Amino acid sequence: MIAKGKRNVLGVLVDAVDYEAATAQVIAAAHERRPLALTALAVHGVMTGVLDRAHNARLNSFDLVTPDGQPVRWALNLLHGAGLPDRVYGPTLTLKVLERCAAEGLPVYLYGSTEDTLSRLVPALERSFPGLKIAGVEASKFRQVEPGEDVRIADRIRASGARLVLVGLGCPRQEVFAYAMRPLLDMPLMAVGAAFDYHAGLLRQPPPWMQRVGLEWLWRLGLEPKRLWRRYVVLNPAYLARLGAQKAKLWDATPPAPAPQDERPPTFSV
Repeated sequence: MIAKGKRNVLGVLVDAVDYEAATAQVIAAAHERRPLALTALAVHGVMTGVLDRAHNARLNSFDLVTPDGQPVRWALNLLHGAGLPDRVYGPTLTLKVLERCAAEGLPVYLYGSTEDTLSRLVPALERSFPGLKIAGVEASKFRQVEPGEDVRIADRIRASGARLVLVGLGCPRQEVFAYAMRPLLDMPLMAVGAAFDYHAGLLRQPPPWMQRVGLEWLWRLGLEPKRLWRRYVVLNPAYLARLGAQKAKLWDATPPAPAPQDERPPTFSV
């Protein structure tokens, strides 16, 4: 088990952890009924923090930020000698956590994506994990939160008996949602990105070799060029340039202070 704490990657605090340690932290919080916010960041997720200081502060308040992309793992090893042999990929971490939830009787709430995706995802998860308890599902409304709606969402989640919330709203909406809801819930929230679409069978996973060498972005770009071109064509070179500057100490990558964990943004997407 590797759990070396948070390390600075372009001002975003990323945890040098492996799957075993990340899974253990989520399951412990679920059993102990305490809040925990987790997200798995690839290059795009890190760069959302670099380009938005308020969001950077939110990310730095998360209990656990895993290196979802190989370039983020490489940054931890290059800058901090983390010695991580593998990334902690959100869709894979999701399955590892759900396996433990099924074995230990921890009900799960699914929040986000569309009704169609959730209708495919639930039976797929139940086939993979026969003992899994789905406490509730709630599709995204694709709009800004209304006054008091965050409290009502939290009430529904707690009333369901869930001990874990998986959030599939896409980056950075899901991180803002998890940050806003953390003070309202006594359970972990995992921002899992495209895991809903992957495990529902709506997105194809890249070949293992592309994942190993950090070319997953090229696969995703080929599948959704109109939606993702800026994310990869613009942000990937910017990430590499800033990473080189941080390594050479040519750029001040001092992370902003974490945002207060009892504070919620006035507006966010639900």
